[in-house]
Amino acid sequence: METPGSQSSLHRANLERVVRAVRLAGSLTQAEIARTTGLSAATVSNIVRELKDSGTVEVTPTSAGGRRARSVSLSGDAGIVIGVDFGHTHLRVAVGNLAHQVLAEEAEPLDVDASSAQGFDRAEQLVTRLLAATGVDCSKIAGVGLGVPGPIDVESGTLGSTAILPGWGGTRPAEEMRGRLGVPVHVDNDANLGALGELVWGSGRGVRDLAYIKVASGVGAGLVINGKIYRGPGGTAGEIGHITLDEAGPVCRCGNRGCLETFAAARYVLPLLQPSHGPDLTMEGVVRLARDGDPGCRRVIADVGRHIGSGVANLCNLLNPSRVVLGGDLAEAGELVLAPIRESVGRYAIPSAARRLSVLPGALGGRAEVLGALALALSEMGDSTLLDGTATASLSTAAPAFT
Repeated sequence: METPGSQSSLHRANLERVVRAVRLAGSLTQAEIARTTGLSAATVSNIVRELKDSGTVEVTPTSAGGRRARSVSLSGDAGIVIGVDFGHTHLRVAVGNLAHQVLAEEAEPLDVDASSAQGFDRAEQLVTRLLAATGVDCSKIAGVGLGVPGPIDVESGTLGSTAILPGWGGTRPAEEMRGRLGVPVHVDNDANLGALGELVWGSGRGVRDLAYIKVASGVGAGLVINGKIYRGPGGTAGEIGHITLDEAGPVCRCGNRGCLETFAAARYVLPLLQPSHGPDLTMEGVVRLARDGDPGCRRVIADVGRHIGSGVANLCNLLNPSRVVLGGDLAEAGELVLAPIRESVGRYAIPSAARRLSVLPGALGGRAEVLGALALALSEMGDSTLLDGTATASLSTAAPAFT
């Protein structure tokens, strides 16, 4: 038995610090591990050697700053995580290993009028199919990250009332999937997972404070403060879509008038263009037409950008993030939407906050949420099984990096 404060317990703690740093980052040089953990270079070198000998990590030659270095990552056969993303019109599932490699990924349409039970059954079937395709043993699942388009009560795990997935309000998504898969499931809303995905692998890399704005059927924000997702005590932080822009504006699904969502979300924007562009117009189509020069679509996207910028300015004044990342189909509009966002931020935000802010499109596109779900599962799993050698079976499929 290890005694608190003993050399053996200190060594174990240092092992866990190194494994956790590598697990969350995907791969780090030994110098980066030392900076991240606060351990000395000599201590890190000894621990990496021990972990390599036990098969927990893999070490490969690389370069950093023009110098030779060694990149450390968890062994590809140490275990797997699963990401599940429920959207307004889609279900996307990804299977990844602890070395931050995707083994399989697939998306399929989801009928928003389907019951929650049907949705969870579909997710279980898709997970089972992907595991079979990769030849991965279910015993190697370390955890599942699950994303839903609505607020999650942090205490009960209950999905709040949502007009995005009708009939799903009051369900407990983590409990539902846990019952089907028999493994730990961690749930969060899609905007938070988009923020986590971009923070780890996309446009948020290298910053500690950012806001990920997702504009789709609704408008939400995932907030990262000091490197961690901020959910608030009730799990509803980031509902930027319900900032009031016009008290006499349209009635929002939340019951208030003139929310940002009523000026920016697809359900409110598309009707403005359908009389001239047809009833089958989608937000993706609006963006495509705008990029091709359609004046009506360009005007609508510019207006949406200015409205989003007003909401972002409020975030700047309250939280002073260093970066805002725009996700969803609208991000594909590039400067057509980003420039108006910056214009509104410059007009309404405190100058010192606006000067420090960069506004970028998401780098992961429609994959941001499912990759964020993988990141959530990675962040929530413990390190004991890795260090105790209980997850060592081989995964046979080689795969590309998450990005």
